[in-house]
Amino acid sequence: MQKQSQKIDLYDEVSNPIDGLEDIMLRNDWVFERRTEDELTVQITGKMGEYRLAFVWQEEFTAMQFICAPDLRIHGDHYDEAAQIMNDINAKLWLGHFDMRLDHKEEVNASDTLQSTAIPCFRHTTLMRGQVEGSGVEPMEDLIDVAIAECERYHMTFSLLSETADKDANQLSFAMMDVVGSS
Repeated sequence: MQKQSQKIDLYDEVSNPIDGLEDIMLRNDWVFERRTEDELTVQITGKMGEYRLAFVWQEEFTAMQFICAPDLRIHGDHYDEAAQIMNDINAKLWLGHFDMRLDHKEEVNASDTLQSTAIPCFRHTTLMRGQVEGSGVEPMEDLIDVAIAECERYHMTFSLLSETADKDANQLSFAMMDVVGSS
């Protein structure tokens, strides 16, 4: 029974990593909002667009949920196509995944009818058991870098999917291609 008690004590050593995330935000001069003790959001500008980052600390699981969402909306008539493309993208990722979060704001289209939209999101949950105060900051900083890089990598694809006009398969194929170098 002594071993079980010692194991439980390890969980008590994990501090709230949201506190360490504030240091990352301050070092980057990012204006952030700490909605609760366990939530932090920030809006940042990347090379391709705006991104909203959200961090949610789940103490009962000793886990940090992370979401990075570009400022794009995919219209309901493109959901199936977007799901297939996200499946293809996710097969290439080594960390995290993309999915669509339903946007609770509905848009009015040209024919004055409401249309639902979804936001493409990069998501990853990190288990942080055994880490002590400040020890999770560097991995979270790396996770932010990976998420922004992947969102930038597929920004053109999500941008095409957010357009209401039909697109041909070549446009999406070109958008999905990895390029060498940058301008």
